[in-house]
Amino acid sequence: APLRVAIEADRLRSVVLWGPPGTGKTSLAQVIAGATRAGFLRLSAVTAGVKDVRAAVEQARARLAANGRRTVLFIDEIHRFNKSQQDALLPAVEDGLLVLIGATTENPSFEVNAPLLSRSLLYRLEPLADDDVRTLLRRATSDERGLPGVVVDDDATAALVAAADGDARAALTGLEGAALLAAERGAGHSVTVEMVTAVLAGPRLRYDKAADNHYDQVSAFIKSLRGSDPDAALYWLVRMLAAGEDPRFLARRMIILAGEDIGLADPAALQVAVAAFQALDVVGLPEARFALGEAALYLALAPKSNSLTRALGRADEAVARLGNAAVPAPLRDAHYRGAARLGHGRGYRYPHDDPRGWVDQQHLPDGLAPGDIYTQGEHGREPSLLRWLQERRHHQR
Repeated sequence: APLRVAIEADRLRSVVLWGPPGTGKTSLAQVIAGATRAGFLRLSAVTAGVKDVRAAVEQARARLAANGRRTVLFIDEIHRFNKSQQDALLPAVEDGLLVLIGATTENPSFEVNAPLLSRSLLYRLEPLADDDVRTLLRRATSDERGLPGVVVDDDATAALVAAADGDARAALTGLEGAALLAAERGAGHSVTVEMVTAVLAGPRLRYDKAADNHYDQVSAFIKSLRGSDPDAALYWLVRMLAAGEDPRFLARRMIILAGEDIGLADPAALQVAVAAFQALDVVGLPEARFALGEAALYLALAPKSNSLTRALGRADEAVARLGNAAVPAPLRDAHYRGAARLGHGRGYRYPHDDPRGWVDQQHLPDGLAPGDIYTQGEHGREPSLLRWLQERRHHQR
């Protein structure tokens, strides 16, 4: 891999390591520290500030002047640095005085300043595969620096692997807790699945309401609703609720989808989504899951139409193109004294006076014609409006 080649050749340039907890970002930095001939400094963005960054830059400058050696600066959780703190790094990284290694669990596109990110290579570290976690646990119970002599049965190993969900640190922490419990219970070095279950509270759901997992899962939820997949819609809904998502946020997203992706194909969808939102003021979680779940299922099963979305887009274009187009005289406000002299309201035809319930009358400003904005969809209830609309437009041509 390019990163490994750069480390072994000691020609590393600035990098950002992005991945969920327990995927080896800090361990990789330690490997670099042991392999490079450059000086190595470490800061934690949780506790460090601009003063610490400037001190690191001065150390790097002094080292370069004294012996010509570069300095590698590792900043753990670099996303915790604000803009001014990150900006303080930029000159030193730009001129090569510092080789930056930034570790983050958050999307660097959102959390790392663009100038700093553009001068760094981005490497994404994925969660460990289950087999990798098993290997890690075996090494931990065989290496003298770990827990030598501890015996973990197959079921206990499977439970640790499942609960870790690709997080090496979580797997080792769970193993240590289970081994300690075994010793306290007088079970010696034998770890069972019951001990693991007692230590662990269940699978660790990766979710941060301000970061990637939040946006990815919300996106999956909306796309499952739009894609008419009731199983997936309920899965993502329940998963986000279990991770602590605000149920009102999810209800609001369903209200938006009801108008955007269902529209006139099933007008009741909007009512169902709004009712689910209102139900949250009457009952809280966990009972409110029934209202949210019912709404999610209804939206997933409802026929879909984006005719409203397309019509709004055409209306936006028309407004931008025509600007302050004049309101047709028959449609202008005529309730005040003097309006008649201006011709306001003259020629207006009242639709209820016509037995058909509509009249052939210009409602759009000049430059627009019927059908320029709205084109009916073909699913659900919307086609039932088609005959009425076609009749009107036939007479308006």
